[in-house]
Amino acid sequence: MTRARVLLLTAALGPLDYRVPQGSEAPLGSVVIAPLGPRRMGGVVWEDKSFGAPEAVGDNRLRNLYEVVAVPPIAAPLRRLVEWTSDYYLAPPGSVLRMVLPGVAFADAKRPIVEYRATGELPARMTPQRTVALETIGERQGTVRELAALAEVSEAVIRGLVQNGALEAVSVSADQLDPAPDPAFAPPDLSAEQTAAAAQLRDAVATEKFETLLLDGVTGSGKTEVYMEAIAAAIDAGKQALVLTPEIALTEPMLTCCTLRLRTGGLA
Repeated sequence: MTRARVLLLTAALGPLDYRVPQGSEAPLGSVVIAPLGPRRMGGVVWEDKSFGAPEAVGDNRLRNLYEVVAVPPIAAPLRRLVEWTSDYYLAPPGSVLRMVLPGVAFADAKRPIVEYRATGELPARMTPQRTVALETIGERQGTVRELAALAEVSEAVIRGLVQNGALEAVSVSADQLDPAPDPAFAPPDLSAEQTAAAAQLRDAVATEKFETLLLDGVTGSGKTEVYMEAIAAAIDAGKQALVLTPEIALTEPMLTCCTLRLRTGGLA
C-alpha cells in the first residue's frame, strides 16, 4: 500500500497521513485533494519529518486521497521556502502554503462565489444610504464587501437591500477570469503637482527602459492615485504592471483601490 503525508491548506493542523489509491502516484510535491472530516481540502504531499510531524498512523486508519491534481508538483526549493517562512514568522505551515498555491486548483475553491446585482425593484423603505448605494451600483455586480466599498456605505446597507429584494444573488465560478481593466475608467481629478508627477511616470513607462523613480509625499497626498496613472499607461500599451506593497496590512486597501480605479464596470 502506498501512503502519503499531506500538508493541508488549513492553519489548524499539521501534516496528516493518507492512503494513495491503487493505480495512482503521489510523489513529493504533488498537489492533492484529501478528505478532512466531511470536507474536501487541497494540500501538498510533504516529507515525513517536516514540521515535527507525529509518528505515522496505522494503515488501517488511513483514508484515501480523493484526487491527485494534474498540475506540476511543488519543487523542493519552494517546499523549503514554505518551511523557512513558517518557522521564521511563527506562522502555521498550512497558511504559508495557501499563499504559495492558487486556490482555483482545489476542489474547495471551486464552489461558486455569491455576488449581487440590482433587480430594478426598490425597497418599501428608502434611506439616503440605500439611494446612494443603488445609484452607485447601477448595473455593476460584486460581493457584499465590494459593493459596499464602491458605494461607500456599510455592508449592513447592502445586506438590507438584498433582504428587501433590491439586490439578487448571482453565482460566479471562482475560475472565471476578471474582466479586462479599463485604464480610462473614472479618471481622477489630479492637482497640478500630481499631474506633473503622473506625467513623469507615464513617460517612464513609454520609454520601456528600466528606471527607478521615488514619489515623495505625506500620507493622504494622493501618491497611490499617481501610481495608478502609471499602471493605466502600462495597460494602455498592452503591458502588465506589478504592484508591491511594503506591508501585508496594506494589501486589501490597495486591491480595493485598484479594483475601483481600473475596471470595465463589473466587479468580478
